[in-house]
Amino acid sequence: MQGEILITQLNDFIFCPASIYFHNLYGNTDRMLFQSKKQINGTAAHEKVDNNTYSSKKCILSAIDVYCEKYGLSGKIDLYNVDTGVLTERKRTIKTIYDGYIFQVYAQYFALIELGYHVKKINLYSMTDNKKYNIKLPGDDEEMLNKFEQTIQDMRSFRLEQFEQSNPLKCKNCIYEPACDRGIK
Repeated sequence: MQGEILITQLNDFIFCPASIYFHNLYGNTDRMLFQSKKQINGTAAHEKVDNNTYSSKKCILSAIDVYCEKYGLSGKIDLYNVDTGVLTERKRTIKTIYDGYIFQVYAQYFALIELGYHVKKINLYSMTDNKKYNIKLPGDDEEMLNKFEQTIQDMRSFRLEQFEQSNPLKCKNCIYEPACDRGIK
């Protein structure tokens, strides 16, 4: 198995593989210098989970570092309720359920399973409108599981020098577009 993939990079890769390169290039630079208003708001909305101050209930695990050996993925889970077996990935606003959102929560699911937890249900949660979206477990959605595994394979074989973005909307909505030479000109 090659190097580990960060769980957040699954969503980034779906959006644009080149964005991972630029995200790493900017590193510890102040995000205010390059993030869009939507991204800044999303980061702020996620603060309680990231700082593990979302809940003081013993049955709620949040911001737990996890690793999935089977797929070589690492990151943090958003929220997992040990009592109910519900795993929740929180987003500031969900207007469309993108594959990348599902892949992130699948990665969390597999890591929790390897740790011995029993995940009975997966949700995506949109904070601004208080909507919950039920996501099928990987074993109940073979097509999405195959897409998840294919994306991981694609990430492991990806070569930036061979990539050219073909979707102008992705470039238009990318915070790295001014610095990127992979987009549509």
